Amino acid sequence: MKLSPEELTAMVRYQIGALKAFLDAEDVPLHHVKPHGYPAPPFAFKRFADSCSVLYGMMYRDRSVCHAVYSAVPKDTPVFGLAGTIQEEVAKELNLPFVAELYGDVKYSKDGTLVIDRKKKPWSSEDTKKHISSQVENSSVTAVTGEEVELPVGDHTVSLCCHSDSPGAVQIVTAARQIVDEHNKKNGHGQSSYQ
Repeated sequence: MKLSPEELTAMVRYQIGALKAFLDAEDVPLHHVKPHGYPAPPFAFKRFADSCSVLYGMMYRDRSVCHAVYSAVPKDTPVFGLAGTIQEEVAKELNLPFVAELYGDVKYSKDGTLVIDRKKKPWSSEDTKKHISSQVENSSVTAVTGEEVELPVGDHTVSLCCHSDSPGAVQIVTAARQIVDEHNKKNGHGQSSYQ
């Protein structure tokens, strides 16, 4: 399904508005926006169920998609995304606070895009620490093909994403959290956000 930028903005605005209504009812503020799945009506979603992070991937590859989505985000609401990509650039253009998202359980291709495994493989604590440390200390990561890939975290607050269906998810978060928290504290950002 191909959506115009206006349709995409409207759908995302509607979804954020619905979420905000639930949060307002409980007197909870909207903390951030992280576009993830496909923003389609429920009847159209089944077709895309295999690609849970379709929108996120489209946003770091296509400026018009990213601009349409971020245009729906309420002013001053932080957006989570991949540093050094279109997501960071568009957030800056629209004056939205940007949070650099790191993945404790996802590897990268040589072009800096995420490599989503259909069948998730376990990560050791040492592999996780090396993976996250490289991202926050060197602003780079080793791609699945062996090249070093720049991931310029800059002075942004860093968020850690770990998928609960990853084997050893609790151990991955435990290993990565201290590194991310220390990085954020050192850069005056307090603790990281977790999802």
